[in-house]
Amino acid sequence: MFDGFWDNISRYPRYFITVLLGVFLNTIAPLVPLFKRPVTLIALLGFFAGALVFVTLTLRAMLGLSTI
Repeated sequence: MFDGFWDNISRYPRYFITVLLGVFLNTIAPLVPLFKRPVTLIALLGFFAGALVFVTLTLRAMLGLSTI
């Protein structure tokens, strides 16, 4: 009845990593041509940095971690 149960369970982390890697690669692939030009590279890095700061400040405000 439980033949290979733990073998099946041990495959889930590998599956999870594979799915995350696939999502990451499919998200980044369309942006790779934009990294070839310095102007778009700077604009994209600025956008990503701004988005990270926005999400960080929003979550800190929502969770009440610190007042700014």
